Amino acid sequence: MHNLTSMTVFLLLEFSDVRELQILHFFVFLIVYLTAIIGNLLIVIAIVLDHHLHTPMYFFLLNLAIMDLGTVSVMIPKSMVNSIMNSRSISYSGCVAQVFFFFFFAASDLSLHGMAYDRYVAICDPLHYETVMGRKACIQMAASAWIAGLLYSALHTGSTFAITFCSNIINQFFCEIPQLLKISCDNLYLIEVGVIAFSAFIVFTCFGFIVVSYVQIFKSVLRIPTTQGRNKAFSTCLPHLIVVSLFISTGAIAYLKPVSGAPSDLDLVISVLYSVVPPLMNPVIYTMRNRDIKVALGKMFQYIVSYRK
Repeated sequence: MHNLTSMTVFLLLEFSDVRELQILHFFVFLIVYLTAIIGNLLIVIAIVLDHHLHTPMYFFLLNLAIMDLGTVSVMIPKSMVNSIMNSRSISYSGCVAQVFFFFFFAASDLSLHGMAYDRYVAICDPLHYETVMGRKACIQMAASAWIAGLLYSALHTGSTFAITFCSNIINQFFCEIPQLLKISCDNLYLIEVGVIAFSAFIVFTCFGFIVVSYVQIFKSVLRIPTTQGRNKAFSTCLPHLIVVSLFISTGAIAYLKPVSGAPSDLDLVISVLYSVVPPLMNPVIYTMRNRDIKVALGKMFQYIVSYRK
């Protein structure tokens, strides 16, 4: 294969080469994208406007919604444009931007331990909640998550695009690092492999921290005498744990398994599960299972209706 280091365009994987299926893919992704965008925007607006939601838990949920807005906007719009335009191309700079911003938002999301820690303190040490989860502590935790995401994405992007590429064909619907490493033609890709291995260690360490926190939370929840109290506590904890588990498990499969020689349906499904589903699920589970958010949204819609009248 010839050296394509100076390439200006990559070719992404098509969901189908049948025109009708390309249009179907466009509308499916459009619905998914609009659902994720509207859902997360509603959460942001509700939390910002309702002073009853100006608490640590909803502060972290606000940050999570903003991160999800960024994550879902990184690759879906480009994939939709390519489908409707019957194209596969993405510019070199566009590919770099996809890798950088996906890791920026995804790593920031994963680094946001504040939600787990907030629930841990609220349930396991309620008497010290006001002291521990003060405004300054919340801002510091959120800022640390954003900074960690920025450094993490810069590290991955730099080590990935330092390699020499021997092909411009990426067997994925967005610029995914394992697929980029597959088309490298020098040993520099081993640097990114090392970064991924180190990152996996950090990710599973963080996940272990989250699991330990929730184990302690569930032990305390089971001691709550009333069924209503237990249900309320579980409803604020389980959604976060479920989404984090889905993201980490599918992401680990995508990045740690050997890259197949040809594109497979399993690779495509896994990539959708870790890149698209979590930002889509978060607003659904947090609005359907959270009474405070539903009340805030109800007030907001009532105000809009009354204002229009």
